[in-house]
Amino acid sequence: MKNFSVEEQITEIVKRALIEDIGYGDITTISVIGDDFIEASAEFLVKDAGVIAGMDVVWIVFKTINPNLSFVPNVMDGDFVKNGDIIAFVSGDAKSILTSERVALNFLQRMSGIATLTRKFVEAVKGTKAKITDTRKTAPGLRLIDKLAVEIGGGVNHRFGLYDMILIKDNHIAIAGGVERAIERCLKYVKEKNIDVKIEVEAQNLEDVKKILKYEEIDRILLDNFSIDDLRRAVDLINGKLEIEASGGITLENVRQIAEAGVDYISIGMLTHSPKALDISLEIKI
Repeated sequence: MKNFSVEEQITEIVKRALIEDIGYGDITTISVIGDDFIEASAEFLVKDAGVIAGMDVVWIVFKTINPNLSFVPNVMDGDFVKNGDIIAFVSGDAKSILTSERVALNFLQRMSGIATLTRKFVEAVKGTKAKITDTRKTAPGLRLIDKLAVEIGGGVNHRFGLYDMILIKDNHIAIAGGVERAIERCLKYVKEKNIDVKIEVEAQNLEDVKKILKYEEIDRILLDNFSIDDLRRAVDLINGKLEIEASGGITLENVRQIAEAGVDYISIGMLTHSPKALDISLEIKI
């Protein structure tokens, strides 16, 4: 089976987005412009402060519609921009620019919103060892895009899907009949199948932490919705034997305290499940 490159995967995502938007044709643009060729240029204008992400994706949108369009960015992914900044230009066939506009902006605004929020959390824990990481709470079909935006914002990616890491969570534990039974079943499975993946287990309290620590094969422990005091106690109990991830109820107001408790990772679903899109417009000039 072929392994597709990141660019190839993004191109497929872009094609699906364009099909969704254009359908059998951009009837407004076709009816207004008809068969005429009109040379136009447009500028991407930022109307808010934030971190830019998605410039390469925007270029893929334009060249998928019309490879003769010229796209010239003024900034790079990861750059901080402010209200009034012009971050890129696109020029060429007006019909192609108009047809590409919304899909290009949708990607750019969403990715920049994710990168901006991620950067805020990264700055909030600066000076600690904690890394900000994402979750699988992404827009369906846009996981690659969303996780790229987290990286651009300075965060790190958690597992990509259900296939590349074992994460034993509360519902698995409930079905298995306890955390120890869930762990033992997973360890038996990976041994029988000769699978080399990291194993993470969720702890809901300090007693769970003690049970999980009995298994040397576990790589990371997830402390979900722990109080700050219990986080500190858990960190002391673990004493560097496992990677420690904290999750649940993380905000910009409490993330620093959580980081200072001594955890290695802080996973935050809101980075990708409810980011505020960065306000960017495309202004066409004839």
